[in-house]
Parts: sequence; C-alpha cells; structure tokens
Amino acid sequence: MSGTTTQPVPHPRTRSWWGWGWEDAHPDDAECAAMGALLPGTLARPLPVPRACDLRIEDPAVEPPASLAHLIDTDPRQRASHAMGKAYRDVARALRGRPGRIPDLVARPTDDREVADLLDWAGERQVAVVPYGGGSSVSGGVEYRGDAHRAVMSLDLTSMDRVLEVDARGRAARIQAGTLGPSLEDQLRPHGLTLRHFPQSFEFSTLGGWLATRAGGHYATGRTHIDDFVQSLRVVTPAGTGTSWRLPASGAGPSPDRLFLGSEGALGVITEAWVRLQERPAHKASASLSFTDFHAALEAVRALAQSDLSPANCRLLDSGEAALSGAAHDGSAVLVLGFESADGSVTSRLEQAVDLARSHGGRRAAASSSADGAPADAAVSAWRAAFLRMPYLRDGLARMGAVAETFETAATWDRIPALIEAVRAEVGEAALKATGHPATVNCRLTHVYPDGAAPYFTVLAAGRPGDEVAFWDDLKAVASDVLHRHHATITHHHAVGRDHRPGYDRQRPEPFALALRAAKGALDPRGILNPGVLVD
Repeated sequence: MSGTTTQPVPHPRTRSWWGWGWEDAHPDDAECAAMGALLPGTLARPLPVPRACDLRIEDPAVEPPASLAHLIDTDPRQRASHAMGKAYRDVARALRGRPGRIPDLVARPTDDREVADLLDWAGERQVAVVPYGGGSSVSGGVEYRGDAHRAVMSLDLTSMDRVLEVDARGRAARIQAGTLGPSLEDQLRPHGLTLRHFPQSFEFSTLGGWLATRAGGHYATGRTHIDDFVQSLRVVTPAGTGTSWRLPASGAGPSPDRLFLGSEGALGVITEAWVRLQERPAHKASASLSFTDFHAALEAVRALAQSDLSPANCRLLDSGEAALSGAAHDGSAVLVLGFESADGSVTSRLEQAVDLARSHGGRRAAASSSADGAPADAAVSAWRAAFLRMPYLRDGLARMGAVAETFETAATWDRIPALIEAVRAEVGEAALKATGHPATVNCRLTHVYPDGAAPYFTVLAAGRPGDEVAFWDDLKAVASDVLHRHHATITHHHAVGRDHRPGYDRQRPEPFALALRAAKGALDPRGILNPGVLVD
C-alpha cells in the first residue's frame, strides 16, 4: 500500500512591532519572571505583551495624491511598527502604551524616481519624512518628535532590496540601500564574495541604515565601520539627486561620501552604494583567555591592537559581562579572540596573539571538540550565543519593569581605565540613589585601535514602575556627563539620533556645526528630512 505524506507548510515568522526581532523568539512569562527574580525591586509579574490594536491611532492627517497612492500604506499596525526604533526606552514606552507620534503614512518606494516624487510632495505639504530601513535604531533615529509638521511619513526603503551589479574583478558591488543584511549576503554568495559586515542587528538592518548611521560591524580591528567599505554613494535630496564617482581613493577636496555617511537621513536619502567586497573566509580560528586582573587584560588588548596581528575579533569582557554571557563564572575577565582569512591558515597568528595575551597574565581556556570534530572553545561559543540572544532578554527584563540597556563610546588608551571606572561608579550610584537597589554596570570592549578602544556598557537595574523611561533618561544623562568629562565620544557606532543630540551638540566644534546647518538648509530647504536629527 502506498501513500503520500503531507509536509507541514512553514509558517512565516512575524517581526515584533514593539520589541526586538521575531515575535516567537521573545521569552515567555515564566522566563521573564525568572529573570526579574534576580533583580530586587522589579515587578511581581511581567507586563502584558502590548498589542498594536489596543493603541489609539488617529486617521492620517493627509491624503497622498493618486499618483503616489500605490506606494502608501495606512494600515494601523504598519504605522505603529514604524513609530520608533528598538532602544530600551522604545520598548518601555510600547509596554506602557505610549509609543509616541505614530506616522500618518508608511511609504515604500521601489526606485530613485519614486523617492524623489515622495520628497517633492512631502515638501509641498509640509510632511516630515523619516527614512526607515530595518527599524533597529537604538538612539531615537527613526521616530518623529514634536508637532512642527502637518503630518509624518515613514519612508521605508526595504522594497529597494537588490544587488544591482557585481564587479568580481574589482571585488565590489552596487547595492540598493533597502537590502537587509541576510538578503545582501544571499545575493553575493553565488559570486563567492561577501561584504562581511555583521553588526548585532545584521538580521534586522539594511545597507542604507548602516551607511546613514556609520554602523560598526564584524571587525574588532582595522575595518571596523561601514565607512571603510564605501566606494560611492547615490543620494536623493529635496534639492536634487547626486552620485559620487566610484574610486578606490581620492584626494579631491572634502569627500562627498563623508557628508552623507552618518547623516541619518537629515541631509538626503541614500538609495544605493558601491561597496568593497572580499572573498568568503575559508580559514577561521578562535580562542579565549581569562584574566584575574582587568587592568592587565586592558594592557593585553592594547598590545594586540598595536601589533600587526589584526584579529577579526578581539573582545574583552569584564567579570560581570563574562558571567552574564556564560563565558566565565569565577570572577575572571575574558578575552575572546578570532582570526579569519580566505587565503591561508590563521593558526599561527592566533597562537602569536595568545602568547602575547599570556605575557600579560592571560590563561588560555582548554579547547574541546564540537559536533563536527573541529576544535571549539566553550567561552567563545557561550559569548556568541549570548550576543545574539541578549536583545530578546533585554525586552523580557523590560516587561518586569527593569532597566536593561547598553551604550557605547570610544576614547584614547590614556583615558580608558579611568573612563570605565567612572562610568561604573557614577551610573551605579545614580541608580542606587533613585531606586534604593544596587545596579549592575558591566563593560566590554567591542572594537580596538592602536590609539584607543570602544567600551560598551550594560546597565541592569530595578526600574521605577510606570516611570521607567524617565529613570533611564536620568541614568543616560549621568553617563553622558561622564563621557564628556573624559573626552569620550557620545557614540562609537549607534548614531546620534535624537537621544544623543545633547552630547553630540557638546562634542562637535561650532564651526563644523555652522557648516552642517548650512548644508541642511541647502539640501533640505523646507526642513522635512528627519527633523531633530543632527541639527535643527
């Protein structure tokens, strides 16, 4: 007797409108409660998962012309999902049913001409335009604040998602800005090439978003930012459309690309870019070392950054961060090292790096065998798994009324030790004073340079129920003051957005601010592009 077996139809995954990532990947109520129990002062039970249908969403304040109507979405859930990014303060607001100004329209252009037409119409009607990629902003970069505009349009570029051209000989590609990380890599894979830019938000962010925010990526040394991969940009502005020449390098005056890299949609909409690629790495090796002395570990990392070894991964976790990720539970700091190459073995470089770290007191962890028989390092594997899972756990803690958030910076080596200690002490003290409960302030180094490093801080604290956002804003203000005193940047790779504007305004030289305002006035004379970001 023969028969057929019906295979289940895969159910498409749904992005969370209010929190990080996929709806089905969020911790359930029991896991939220278990995490909350580890932080005294949190809620007795988790806040309910918010529903977009429970929000009061007004009808759009404007109606697009018939010529653009096919590009516009007014579905309430879509509008709610485009109202804000994925920072802790965004999640906390959504949990309390206060997501802020919900855009009137979500526009999805498919080419440059449609972007230009949308900008022209928005300018005529005084509609604010907020460019939107994957929506993973953690600095208030994709939301509208204020009431100076008649309406708000979220300009979602994810329909512009193709690799348009590949130059295999020159190892470069012309790619549309709305291409999400996984799709970008899938389209490059048949050519044997890769951009190899993997921020933590890789799955939920776009090439245009990386460019507009000067995102940091996979490499801990060398090519740490998306800037390093850019050959040319195409940008649509209310004043016209321009494309820079595709060049390996140029000394012809100030770089046009540099004007728009990091501009966060305030000066124009990046629609495509030529980016440098590389062959896919075929050789990889990793190891971890533990340190009982965090300052000795800092010296080890400095020595590695100033060597010519160029590790792809060189992340130092302090004892708290190592425990949080499962990389160590004995109070040690952990250094995670990784090397990769498309051309040949990297084992010797890894061993040299390990020897250098050992000379500063590091102890190498014993390697075991993975399922395929290859050497594996338990601390490296634990860190990698925690790195990808952490944003979901943050949202679970937010449901318990806790503050669980991160911020990053960069400073020169002579300032790094005092900076880290000051952040730990002053943010911890502010949290204790506000709640009566001690906070955890951990630190890791995510990117390192010969002249400095990028500390990345994690803050875990009991919240103030119903007042979580204001509490976090107070802690962030304390942290920002510490960064300013130590001449550490307000952000290393998470962009300025609206949340970092006060710190950015203090950091930049006034003549540069004057030039930036002039550029804004020339390119966006009606002031519709992402108002409140970078300049007023």
